[in-house]
Amino acid sequence: MNGQAECPDNDVNEQVEVESTDSSDLGAETPEIASSYDQEALSELEALRAKADENYDNYLRAAAELDNVRKRAARDIENARRYALERFGKELLAVRDSLEMGIASAENASIESLLEGSEATLKVLGSTMQQFGIEEIDPLGEPFDPENHEAISMQPSDGAEPGSVMTVVQKGYSLNGRLLRPAMVIVASES
Repeated sequence: MNGQAECPDNDVNEQVEVESTDSSDLGAETPEIASSYDQEALSELEALRAKADENYDNYLRAAAELDNVRKRAARDIENARRYALERFGKELLAVRDSLEMGIASAENASIESLLEGSEATLKVLGSTMQQFGIEEIDPLGEPFDPENHEAISMQPSDGAEPGSVMTVVQKGYSLNGRLLRPAMVIVASES
């Protein structure tokens, strides 16, 4: 048998012969084809390695940038916490200076000039507080509000409506709408 299958049909035999011949021809060209496939695979592998290296480099850069952003944000938060009141403190220095000048001139001053100086200092303090969003809560005559007022007692009153603030013992303050200190009040009760 010379690589042919014996079959009564000659067409099949020829076909088998052709297939046999083709496979032997491939065997002769296999090193060249394999070499060509190897070169293509190697160049494709090198391209993929280069892309992987580029992606890894991009990852390292992104990770470093993210770390820098985190550190910068932490530093900014710490600085904001540490120096948040710097501008407010500078504005309060004017109030302190005014008080110190008033005390220094108290020996030679009249009561009227001391009163004027104190009122001027209070105006400077009020404008500084307003500039920074600190609002005064003075609820005299208003209905008692437990969110903004702290009742220290109740007193019967003929002139004030029951449940309203009759006397403000200590004013309250809010910072940009948030309560800093409630107003301490005496609330009118029914007579």
